[in-house]
Amino acid sequence: MTFWEHLFRLLFRRPMAAFAALYWYLTRRKVRARNRVRVASADLDYPYAMWIRKHERNDERVDEFQAAIESWARKPRIAVLLHSSGSPTQSELERSTASVESQLFRASDVADASGGSLERSLRGIDADFVVPLRIGNLLSETALFRFAEAIQANPESKIFFGDHDHLDALGRRGRPWFKPRWNREMFLAQDYLSDAVAIETEVARKAAPRANSLGALLLAATARVGEDIVHVPHILCHVTAAPDAAERRLEAVRQHVQPLGGSCTEGLYGTVKVQWPLPDALPLVSIVIPTRDKLELLRTCMEGILERTSYANFEVLIVDNESVERRTKAFLTEIVEDPRVRVIGFAGEFRFGAMNNHAAQHARGDFLCLLNNDTEILDPEWLTELMRYAIRPDIGAVGAKLLYEDGSIQHAGVIVGIGGAAGHAHRFLPADDPGYFRQAHVTQFVSAVTAACLVVEKLKFLAVGGLDETDLPVAFNDVDFCLKLQKAGWRNVYVPHAVLVHHESKSRGNDTSRRNIDRFRREEQVLQQRWGTQNFSDPLLNPNLDPATETFVIRL
Repeated sequence: MTFWEHLFRLLFRRPMAAFAALYWYLTRRKVRARNRVRVASADLDYPYAMWIRKHERNDERVDEFQAAIESWARKPRIAVLLHSSGSPTQSELERSTASVESQLFRASDVADASGGSLERSLRGIDADFVVPLRIGNLLSETALFRFAEAIQANPESKIFFGDHDHLDALGRRGRPWFKPRWNREMFLAQDYLSDAVAIETEVARKAAPRANSLGALLLAATARVGEDIVHVPHILCHVTAAPDAAERRLEAVRQHVQPLGGSCTEGLYGTVKVQWPLPDALPLVSIVIPTRDKLELLRTCMEGILERTSYANFEVLIVDNESVERRTKAFLTEIVEDPRVRVIGFAGEFRFGAMNNHAAQHARGDFLCLLNNDTEILDPEWLTELMRYAIRPDIGAVGAKLLYEDGSIQHAGVIVGIGGAAGHAHRFLPADDPGYFRQAHVTQFVSAVTAACLVVEKLKFLAVGGLDETDLPVAFNDVDFCLKLQKAGWRNVYVPHAVLVHHESKSRGNDTSRRNIDRFRREEQVLQQRWGTQNFSDPLLNPNLDPATETFVIRL
């Protein structure tokens, strides 16, 4: 769709947004204009209707699908397992059954588990894979074909899952969930598999004895197979309104994490908040704060750390970059009277990476918390929540949810490839808005997190050489650092339960201001050349979502 086609459609739905986009376009800020149009139309019906017309002209491709099936050396047998946690109507059963019968790739078996246990039903299935289908939901016409196609390409994999959309009361399709790739932490927080999943039958049978629901079965099955779980980026199921399963999901996750030492409580919007244990003897955390004057910011940040942080074992290293104001010098002299605080000097221009690396050499803690001086502590548990993940041996960098002063999200993890470089996921989403399928509000593995608030074990920080202070002295050094951790085998994680306000760039200035733009462009090119960010496929960004914007909207 061209910009003008999109704008014309938006004009009759949201004229103010359309005129705002037109203004930016006519003033030669075309990228901003296109993003305004994308975001303003994200929850309207026509973008998805256009996507369907472009991607799902299946009637024209039946011969192509059949030819592909004939060429397969191995045709997997896939059974469909009808199930329900409520009391489905005969009409719902008939519609779901009809969607199975209309498949381009025929099901080898159809079993009904709605009146009995999953375990007993699975024992009677004679197939390589089983696709659970909640009665009332409809398989897309190509669902089993897409699963079989993925099985051909990944013969060793045991679990496959796809995307799905939703049906309204009139049977109209909308609200597509174009999902991220497999993400274990996100799956604990919310079930994004069960509405469109294929499980190797033997794996399902072995998981079933420990499960009293499909959600519990999937928790056990995914734990059994590890990380080799394949995402199929196609709409495979049309979902009707389901009975509220939040309490059942919470209990299933609780039973799953308790043997691992974890606990869980109800999260936002029906999600699950998992809490991993901390050791009795809390590790020392060195909180590193680079600063140059800006006393109002530093004072607010320090008050939050020293007076409102529940984590008991920390020190603060203020890296003073030649502050000159008398008030600042007096404050630094006074603050070191607190035995938890030290001030170390750093001469020369403000170089964020070099200042943090310098502090790491002086840090006494086993863990580092890189923290901007323009952050403000809201929740006493912020450092505790971050440390629950940072202590895990498989975890690299851990990042917090950061908010603008107006309460909207500034950072909810970094997606590499946005705008050809990297961008903050869900930026500008109101903090009390569920957003794109609650993803901004659940813990998840990410490619990177911002160093405005980042916790990492010191040994891991040093192992990858810290922040790049030569080629990336100010911008993107945190993204580069996280990608180095990931390359070394550690996973980075975003933890939304640690919430801070970030008065963004008030200390160092805006990267894209006239004074900083040349330096910013040089650093952007370094990131692009080093990590191929212009063609980077971030696991969190479904190929059907637009890589030009930090807001999760359909790619047209």
